[in-house]
Amino acid sequence: MTTRPGSPGAGSGTPVPAAGLPPPAERGATVIPDRVVARIAAQAARTAQARRAAVPPDRSAPMAPSASAAVRTGSVRLHLTMDLPYPTDIPRVCERIRRDVSERVAQLTGLRVREVTLTVRRLVPAADASRGRVR
Repeated sequence: MTTRPGSPGAGSGTPVPAAGLPPPAERGATVIPDRVVARIAAQAARTAQARRAAVPPDRSAPMAPSASAAVRTGSVRLHLTMDLPYPTDIPRVCERIRRDVSERVAQLTGLRVREVTLTVRRLVPAADASRGRVR
């Protein structure tokens, strides 16, 4: 007997066991490789850098953030390396970036982010207002 969408019995909310498959709990787990989590974290860091740090666009533009990840039993530790503008409130900006990246990685991967270490590669000076002026 087959059912069509909208007919009685279709979409009743009770899952129908797939023929020949073990119960979901016995089927295994989804594994997300470290390098995939690192790429997600690097993209999240780029977004957070643009949003939180507002690095000025000029010849000394910042290099893209890099990330590494260590995934272990449902949790991850991240290490980010990025450029920040100067002057800025470095501790506050770093904390906000860590929080943004942590939330985004957890949201996209379902992993619990245990630690986010952020290394500031270099400080990018704000564009000098007098630069480019003819005297």
